[in-house]
Amino acid sequence: MKYGLNIPQQGELDFVSLGALVHRLDPGIVPFRKATHFDVHVSGGEFNVAANMSDCFGMSSGIVTAMVDYPVGELIAQRVRAMGVKPFYKHFKHDGVHGPNMATVYSDRGCGVRAPVVFYNRCNEAAAQLKSRDFHWKSIFSGGVRWFHSGGIFAALSPTTSDVIIEGMQAAKKAGAIVSFDLNYRAKLWNISGGNERAVEVLDRIVKNVDVLVGNEEDLQLGLGIPGPEVAAKSKLDASAFFSMIYKVKKKHPQIKVLATTLRQVHSSNRHSWSAVAWIDGTAYQAPTAELDVYDRVGGGDGFASGFFYGLLTGLPPEEAVKMGWAHGALVTTTPGDTTMVTLEQVKAFASGGSARIQR
Repeated sequence: MKYGLNIPQQGELDFVSLGALVHRLDPGIVPFRKATHFDVHVSGGEFNVAANMSDCFGMSSGIVTAMVDYPVGELIAQRVRAMGVKPFYKHFKHDGVHGPNMATVYSDRGCGVRAPVVFYNRCNEAAAQLKSRDFHWKSIFSGGVRWFHSGGIFAALSPTTSDVIIEGMQAAKKAGAIVSFDLNYRAKLWNISGGNERAVEVLDRIVKNVDVLVGNEEDLQLGLGIPGPEVAAKSKLDASAFFSMIYKVKKKHPQIKVLATTLRQVHSSNRHSWSAVAWIDGTAYQAPTAELDVYDRVGGGDGFASGFFYGLLTGLPPEEAVKMGWAHGALVTTTPGDTTMVTLEQVKAFASGGSARIQR
């Protein structure tokens, strides 16, 4: 028992995520209304963490999700393989016209005082059609699994996806895995499926099964219906408001042992102050503050989660686990795309106080 968690020491899979795969179209700093070309990044809040765990941290990871058998699906599946993630797919056939589809996310990077803009096309999305008993969880976990993860983006997609999450979490618990959840509250997604009232009801049912929760102050208020802090934060980097809400979260969900989030002060699209905090089995920890020159901000939060989970899975001291997440999340913002392009050595160097001096 460490961090208040009984993490299995071994398993065929260190980490399994459940969520939707998407492809993000990125025109760089050009707004979409003026774009003439774009890059394609394979993404998904839940997938990003599994991909980072495999590619940067060398852990065996898997993704449980929907896959459509058409060229966009093939593109996405190829990137999943390239990141070393083992897929467990529910396959759908595309009818050539209407779908079902793999979702598309559109996101320019902004620049300076012009903020990034994100919008979606999730019409007839295959992942939203997933339902209970679509996956044979006993087979997925048959070789042992150490950690199971999902998130609020997938929960918001349809009336059935939350049931899939709960089913997966309960199966993971039976297999002995730690269960984590990233609240990742997205108002645009919840607004088309019942709004905030439904979000609180759905997320409450899910979080009852969770050991490790990721979510910022706003996520806790909007996603869990937790009253706002009595102490106002002095800045986006002030963790006091977040920590003041923990007893309210624990009162509602006493089984939670770990609660963590990133802290980000946005000065411009390309300049952020960055930190991270965690409450681990009754003790608060905070990472240093770094000044980031941001290339692509998408995926920074998932970068933190994966580094933090890696630290816990490998038994690092709690403050070092927080620093690993903080360092990896920071480094993810320096590269294009939603998933990691950095190495474990780079993460360790930054976490231990390294600089951007050239490495020869």
